[in-house]
Amino acid sequence: MLKRAFFFLLALLALSACQRPSALPHLRLATTTSTQDSGLLDMLIPVFEEAYPVRVDVIATGTGQALKLGEDGNADVLLVHDFEREQAFMAAGYGVRREDVMFNDFVLVGPAEDPAEARGAASMTEAFQRIAWSRAFFISRGDSSGTHVREQALWEQAGIHPQGEDWYFSAGQGMGEVLTLAEEQRAYTLSDRATFLRRQQNGLQLVILREKEEGLRNPYGAIVVSPARGADIQVEWAETFVDWLISVPVQQRIARFGVDEFGQPLFFPDSRLWREQNQP
Repeated sequence: MLKRAFFFLLALLALSACQRPSALPHLRLATTTSTQDSGLLDMLIPVFEEAYPVRVDVIATGTGQALKLGEDGNADVLLVHDFEREQAFMAAGYGVRREDVMFNDFVLVGPAEDPAEARGAASMTEAFQRIAWSRAFFISRGDSSGTHVREQALWEQAGIHPQGEDWYFSAGQGMGEVLTLAEEQRAYTLSDRATFLRRQQNGLQLVILREKEEGLRNPYGAIVVSPARGADIQVEWAETFVDWLISVPVQQRIARFGVDEFGQPLFFPDSRLWREQNQP
């Protein structure tokens, strides 16, 4: 009798295993720290996962590292912000599709007392020169991120080569960590606006000293990684995610993100579908 009950239990367990839904596929999204630190992905990803039977594994890092993950076949889809390197990625055949998604902007932030008097400069170029001439402490991302690349371009425009100077520190960290370090050191840094506002909301004491100037626009693109980069690339789910991301309803969500908390959007929608619907 006991033996019969034991086999009956085994049969029930086997039946239960057969009826249990199979594990959901996973989509590997390599993206920048700004989309994570700003809270944008915390808003978007659950909506996508609710609409589709897939789980999104977010890898938040600098744009350079995100592109490398795609090149090595360790990510299925990218959401990054360095247009020139994105174009090079596509030209090398590492991606099969790229779409504009959104943009925000960069800001120069620092201590309110502004020892380099960057706020009073005639331009961003002069502001960077003043920081160098005064030897005011500057914290760089130093991580090959889109923000780091833009910062390097601004130094180049200013005719300054800060590497190796004792007032210039390359952190090799994400934006949130760099902002925290800059506050601790009463230093300047270049930040994307979204991450800065989120950190300021949580008590960051740094202030925006320069903003809304030429050369500070920060566009983001989504890239479907080529299936040639690895046998396990989830190209169909990557295509689905990008289609969803550039759709008008999701673009509307991006447009509203941050408005209730900060009185302004943290990102601005910029997909071709959005532009087509909203062109004059």
